[in-house]
Amino acid sequence: MRELSYAGAINEALSQAMELCPDVVVMGQLVNYKSGIFGTTSGLVDKFGDKRVLDFPVAESLMTSSAIGAAVTGMRPVLVHQRQDFMIYSLDAIVNWMSLWRFKSNGKYSMPVVIRTIVGKGWGQGPQHSKSLHAWFSHMPGLRVAIPATAYDIKGLMLEAILGENPVIFIENRSLFSMKDRVPQKPYRVRFGKGIVRRAGKDITVVAIGSMVHTMLKAAELVANESIDVEVIDPRTLNPLDTPLIFQSLRKTKRLLVADPGWESGGVAGEIIARASMAMGRDLLANPQRITLPDSHTPMSQTLEAEYYPSAESAADKIRQMVRS
Repeated sequence: MRELSYAGAINEALSQAMELCPDVVVMGQLVNYKSGIFGTTSGLVDKFGDKRVLDFPVAESLMTSSAIGAAVTGMRPVLVHQRQDFMIYSLDAIVNWMSLWRFKSNGKYSMPVVIRTIVGKGWGQGPQHSKSLHAWFSHMPGLRVAIPATAYDIKGLMLEAILGENPVIFIENRSLFSMKDRVPQKPYRVRFGKGIVRRAGKDITVVAIGSMVHTMLKAAELVANESIDVEVIDPRTLNPLDTPLIFQSLRKTKRLLVADPGWESGGVAGEIIARASMAMGRDLLANPQRITLPDSHTPMSQTLEAEYYPSAESAADKIRQMVRS
């Protein structure tokens, strides 16, 4: 185990998957450049050649359709969409072909396509570079959706996905790329549908998704000196979702707060709250709450952007309100 950045863990996962399986290819715009998409694909073309690290023009639909075609012929493509906002151009390929392939063949054929899609945050990204659409893709049967918060998790989940048989979408928040974690050098797997308790507590369950994990861990520390004991759960994947782990925590704390880096309406936070309310509503000590982005596009101004994203301080206020009410 040694310290490795989130971006470095992605790079190592791709390299090790390509070493383990000659059918793994990496595709996308500028994947073969020295900068390597924030460092996540740096050096791969030097190691594996330009037949396995394929640069594409700015043509999102073409990229995605090509990845699907490669998977049908026996390859294991990893496709990188640098901006999730522009990945929308390939929705037809994802929704009407990739997600349906195993279902339409009655499980006879696999669709081992991994899509890495990056969400911007900070330094004035604006409304066309910062949308996280994980709720959209979690809603779609046939797609696995991962939203890892740590370098350890993204390496293990990516190896699991690349060497699996299902189409997977990874939601990668750009703000996490420089964060470091202890990561094994050897290949390993993190299973889909298995969340993790990031911080044990007894007063309130906080389900924190993706980049919100770090915000909520900071919030938990802010209220710890006030004798408020917060349990923070990181689901790691949204489809499948580790509902049993959430319920196990709720049976202890009887309070639920969900922190979701997406819009409030129609989001994953609402789905988690609905499941908890249906199963345990009468046993809860407080109405479930959520911390999300407002139902508004991201402002371009950095001053307004700072107000747009939830902070650890505002989250701590929400926790205090729920526990003391």
